[in-house]
Amino acid sequence: MLPKVNRLTKRKDIEKVFKQGRFFKEDFLILKIIENDLGKVRFSFSVSQRVSKKAASRNKIKRRLSGIVGAKLKKIKKGIDTILIACPGLEEKDFWEMEEIVTKLFKRAKII
Repeated sequence: MLPKVNRLTKRKDIEKVFKQGRFFKEDFLILKIIENDLGKVRFSFSVSQRVSKKAASRNKIKRRLSGIVGAKLKKIKKGIDTILIACPGLEEKDFWEMEEIVTKLFKRAKII
């Protein structure tokens, strides 16, 4: 689980990332990113009902993504707000495949 200071929770901030953020896509995962003036990195995760109708499955995906990001937190460039959006098909991937996808996305976005 991510520390509280690294969570993007306010609706206004999330909408700003969705509207103005840069967009990167890899397999079944989308990354939206925008710079902030806070000097810290903040993350949010979005898994819609299109991915899975079961809340338990959607929460499992969020926990996995949160764990992956938490492990990479020290390597990530500071001063950015990020949203990871799951697409249908991600629920079939295991933890290690998700980690590869996230790593590729971060390298393409040049935040690692």
